[in-house]
This record gives sequence, C-alpha cells and structure tokens, in this order.
Amino acid sequence: MPETTAPSIHWLHHAGQHLGLVPDLAGGVAAWQLERPEGALHLWRPWDGRNLDRYSLASFPMVPWSNRISEGGFTQDGVFHPVALNRVGEPYPIHGDGWLQTWNLEQPADDTVEMTLSSEQFAGNPYAYQALQRFVLREDGMDQTLSVTHTGKQPLPYGLGQHPWFLRTPQTRLHANVQGVWLSGVDPMPVAHSSTFPPSWDPRAGLDVNGTLVDNAYTGWSGSARIEWPENNLQLEMRVPAVADSGRNDGFCLLYRPPQGPAFCFEPVTQPIDAFHVEGRPGLQVLQTGQTLTLHVEWRFSGLE
Repeated sequence: MPETTAPSIHWLHHAGQHLGLVPDLAGGVAAWQLERPEGALHLWRPWDGRNLDRYSLASFPMVPWSNRISEGGFTQDGVFHPVALNRVGEPYPIHGDGWLQTWNLEQPADDTVEMTLSSEQFAGNPYAYQALQRFVLREDGMDQTLSVTHTGKQPLPYGLGQHPWFLRTPQTRLHANVQGVWLSGVDPMPVAHSSTFPPSWDPRAGLDVNGTLVDNAYTGWSGSARIEWPENNLQLEMRVPAVADSGRNDGFCLLYRPPQGPAFCFEPVTQPIDAFHVEGRPGLQVLQTGQTLTLHVEWRFSGLE
C-alpha cells in the first residue's frame, strides 16, 4: 500500500451501532458510534480517514507486548533478543509490532468482524506469532477479543493491550479501582512504585481526564472501569473478565492524559510498562510453541443514573 493512499474502512452496522475497522492500517478501529436521535455519538475518538499516523486511529491492538521496552531488547533463557525502534521520536520500541502491519479481515456473522495477522520476526524482532482480533456488537455494547499464539520455536514472553482513545469534555471523569501506580522519569520509564497517588492521579473517586500529563501504569486494578460524559448523559464501562472475576485485584491498566488535545487514553493491558526489566516480569507470560494468550474486554454503554 503506497504511503499516500488512504486505507479503506470496513463498516459493521448492528444493534444501533457503527463500527469502522481499518485492516490495512494497524488492524485498527476508525470509529465506534452509537445511534442517537440527534445523530451518531462517538464512543471513541474517530479517525479522520486520511492521517496515516496510527496514533490518530480510534483504537489499535498492542501485540506481542504493550508500551515500551528499554535496554534495546530483553533476555530470555540466557539469549538476548534485540527489539527495533518503531516510532519516530520514541527512544524505545513501543506497543509491539502488530500495529505496524496489515491485517486480514473477515465478517463471519451479522454482528461480528474478525481480523487476523501472521507475523514472522517483523523488522528483525524475535517474535513469530498468529494474532486474532474479534469484535462482536451487542445491544448494550461490544465484546472485543485479542489473542496471540506463539509460532516460534523458542519460548518468548508475551503481553497484550488495547489502545482506545476517548473524547474528553470538561466534565468527563474516569473511575477505576486501583491500588498503586508506577512513577516514571522523563523518558517516561518507570523508576519507582507507589501506593500514594500524585495530586489528580487517583481514579478511585473519579479522575478528571483534563489536566497535567499522566503517562503511567496502574497496578492492583480490579479489572473494571467507567468513563462518564455528563454532557452526553452517557457512561461507558470497561470490564476484563479474567481479572474482574478472579477477585484478586491484580490487573494492570495505563492512563495517558496529555495536557492538551481532544482525547485521552485508558488502556487495558496484561503487563506494566517495561515489564521485561521489572523484577518478576509482572504480567508477562512465556509462551511455548502453539500456546495462546488472550485479552478479552467487555464494553457496555448506558445513560447516567
């Protein structure tokens, strides 16, 4: 695909919703809209249909790891695996390599779209894998599944994440039950873990998504979160059943709150930033050939009570 060609959007229309997918651009999401009498309401910040920067998409998958890796790569079973830089201006490789490749799309049902990717050591990275994304529209929201199956010969550590962007209004609030946060340096790489939150960083009582920069991972997540837009009489709940149903409150999530701009990110992930170099490698799962890691997210929208 020439870099000057705008990728096409595949639309799924079901249950009063419109979901636009862009398999040629990161296997990403162009838009997720809810029908309302006054017109379509965006649940995620929409892609403009022209910008080829993946960060301009409504959402994209993070596979075979999420966020950043330091030290030029990682060591597994005594072997160092270099990982290439993959975004201009970023000093570290970020968000895996699935978002840099072209996916294949199929629509197996009226309410379902799937995208698949076969990746073989993309850009010199050590990973060989098969990935699947499945989107199912329901009457009250969407079920979103991302899975990866290791196809390489040597075991490797894997992580997954979703990178949705949410429009923010002056009254938008984020609610999430977490227990701690990784503080970072200017990189921004984690340097210390804290159970005390900096001012305006605590999402447990309703965090204002407008404010100073946050680009950090939270720990001890319950696996559920809620975003409220009072101006639109709308709330969107996110739930990761594998975490929420366990009752252990041991999940991870990331918040990216830029000081400026129309949107912010709240990302369900299976591992914190640079988990490859954190003691115990929290959240990473070493997969043998043929083994699979899955991140399933349930999205449910409703009016504010």
